Amino acid sequence: MHEYSIVQALLDQIEDIADKNDAKKVTKIIVKIGVMSGIETHLLEVAFNTFKEKTIADGAEFVMNIQPLTIECEKCKKVSELEKVHYCCQECGSVDVHVIDGEEMFLMSLEME
Repeated sequence: MHEYSIVQALLDQIEDIADKNDAKKVTKIIVKIGVMSGIETHLLEVAFNTFKEKTIADGAEFVMNIQPLTIECEKCKKVSELEKVHYCCQECGSVDVHVIDGEEMFLMSLEME
């Protein structure tokens, strides 16, 4: 389960940011997770709630914003958010598309005291 290593890296990043801002506590963490990131959000939440104890993020609210898969068609230049993971332009049906968003996870913001 790679969610544990993701949480450890996330907590390391949070600690670094808090240190640079002289924060004593992190109260809220917002992440963006793409539907094609390969991350199981339920497992990530369980892992985060387990490992945040006794860290600067102990007691922090953990908000996961799920990012749909967004593609751009090379043929008609239409940008589409896909309801289903189907790499096909919703406008013209072309499969000559590239992914704009929805494959990664990002730390979006922290609230600190």
